[in-house]
Parts: sequence; C-alpha cells; structure tokens
Amino acid sequence: MCEAFMATTDLIIGPQHPALHEPERFILKLDGEYVVDVVPRIGYVHRGIEKAAELRSYIQDIYLIERICGICNVAHSLVYVQTVEALQGFEIPPRAAYLRAVVHELNRIHSHLLLLGVVGELMGFDTLFMYLWRDRELVMDVVESITGNRLISAFNVLGGVARDVSPSQIGEAKRAMEYLRERMKFYKKVFAEDPTVEKRSKGVGILRPSSALDLCAVGPVIRGSGIKADVRADDPYAAYEEIPFNVITYDTNDSWARFMVRVDEVFESIGIIEYALDHLPDGPIRARFPRRVREGEAVGRIEAPRGELINHIISKGGDKPYRFKCRTPTLANILAACEMIRGGYIADVPVSLSSIDPCFSCEDRLAIIDISKGERYSTRLRDLMAKHGTSG
Repeated sequence: MCEAFMATTDLIIGPQHPALHEPERFILKLDGEYVVDVVPRIGYVHRGIEKAAELRSYIQDIYLIERICGICNVAHSLVYVQTVEALQGFEIPPRAAYLRAVVHELNRIHSHLLLLGVVGELMGFDTLFMYLWRDRELVMDVVESITGNRLISAFNVLGGVARDVSPSQIGEAKRAMEYLRERMKFYKKVFAEDPTVEKRSKGVGILRPSSALDLCAVGPVIRGSGIKADVRADDPYAAYEEIPFNVITYDTNDSWARFMVRVDEVFESIGIIEYALDHLPDGPIRARFPRRVREGEAVGRIEAPRGELINHIISKGGDKPYRFKCRTPTLANILAACEMIRGGYIADVPVSLSSIDPCFSCEDRLAIIDISKGERYSTRLRDLMAKHGTSG
C-alpha cells in the first residue's frame, strides 16, 4: 500500500445518500477535501422482484414489474411486455405502438423534470426546483388523462395498450406540449447561463469518453460524454423507427453536460409526442395475447429515462416465466458515478452523483457470502431464518 493511500481518511456517506432519498452507502477516501477513491455498497433495498415474477403469471407480472420504479414505471412495463411478445413472436397493432411511444415519452419528460428540479435543490437553487416541479404537474395531468392513472400508469399490456385516446385528449396533450416547450426554453437558458448552475456543475464530475465506454455507461450519462448511444435510434422499438428525432450529446464530459442532455431531450420528447399524435394510425389498440407463452428465451431492451433498460426472460412453456432478469440503468452507471467522484471535492459529490439520476431501489442486488470460506451461495429466506433462529 502506497504512502499517499495510507494518508487518506475514510468518510462514510449513507446508507442515506446525498442525492436522492434512497439508501446507499459510499466509502469516500479523502485527502483533505479531495476524494481520492470511492467504494460503493449496494443491497439495502433488494426486494426480490425477479424471483417474485417467477411465481406469478405473465399478466400479473406486468403490474409487479412496473413497480420496480415508480418514476420509470412505463419504461419497466414496456420492456417487459415487449420481451414477452418477442418470446411469443407476437406483433402488436400499429396504433398501439404509437400510443406506447407517446406515454413512454411523457414518462421521460416527467423523469427528467423531476431530476432537474432535484438538482436545483441540491445546488441551493430552490426556486428552480419549485418551478420545474410545478410544470411537471402539467405532464402528470396528461398522463392521468391518457392512462387513467397519475403515477403507476398500468398502460402497457400484453398485445398492446389498455386505453385508446380521444380527439379531445389529443388536443389537450398537444396544448400541454406547446406550453411546456416555451417553459423549457426558459429552463434551458437558466441551465446554460445562470452562475449558480455554472459554478456547481461545469467542470464537476468529469467522465471522459474512453472511461464512459470502458465502464459501460448508458443513457444521458454516456451522451454527456459525447457518445451517441440511444436504444431508440440504435435498435428501434414501438414506433421509433417511423418517428424522427435527434440523439442529444454534449462533449464537455461534466455534470453540466449530463443536465443539458436531459434539458434538450425534453424538447425531443415533445417533438416525438406531437409527431406520434399527428400520425396516429387507425385501428385496434391491442390484439388478443395467449395466456401460455411458448418455450424459449428472449432479451429485450429500451431507452428508459435513465438509460438502457434490459429484460431477459426464459420460458419453459406455461403461464409463468421460468426465469426473469432485469438490468437497470443505475446498475450500469454506478461505476461511472464513482469515476466522476474521484479527484473532485467532497462538496461536489451530491451534484456528481445526481448527474446519473440514481435509482438505488431499481438496481439493487444481493449476494450471500460465507465470509469464513469466502464462498457465495444461494438459499431460501425461510432456511436463513431457521438457521439464525428468527421467525416471520
């Protein structure tokens, strides 16, 4: 161990972490106010959803899996139904594909505005936080109008979507997007020019393009390092192959770039929603999907608000998945977040961490290790409880 490392001081942050209100622990190794190294510790809110999904039917799993994340619920249900449909070799009606894209982009706008507001609060810019969250309410109203639910939408179903839109709902959504576009021009000016945002985010949390690629970063994180990677463009799904939009990138590699990517992506999402509503195909919104899914396996991926979201499902035939696995964007970005924090000031940790828009409840993983043997093993909860003399 080198002398420089020996001189560092450990500072533990968490399990309540400094960006969003979910538990995670980070061990920061400090040299004065500089962060020399950071070690993440995940596993505080593992909920066993993947195993629970294997005990429920494909239809019941829609409503379980969209609860992996309240904010990104549409993204989680979308990638799940798409993966099951791919497993069955099933095509949904064109109108359903367009409606899925509309609600998916509403979900992206809602998520980005939520994060940008939180960033304002973390920087001590509470007015920005309140303005952004006030305008986010308009998006939530449109989501409620179209899906019937304000947060957990229950919109995507196997074979299509749950509800159609009426001409009056289309008009309401387009008026809301027009208003939001004007508001976003103001917010873009704030993030681009305000001295508070500039001093707290420019040059903070550097992630170079080579590091972003080496660490397999995804979403606005990798696009903030100048790399054009977006599942909607690289591997189109729903109606994205027919809808024009731009993949946003910034090349300053800092937290500011990652925030600006999200600001500009809201403009792109507004354009996608308007185009999809203007070119909405006629026809049914869903087709009858069988309860039993044929044997096989499939991998599906989409561009969630935080980045690439992957589902892997194995079927042995029947009405339940044999195996279900989910890889969320925060799990992919956690190593990149550590890279951003290294070499910076301790006071910049909250802003750097928030620039990945972390969701620790989504990404949590748990491994059981016998520390006396250094071996990893699997067991059942009731066996663990019996071994340690606890009861339910």
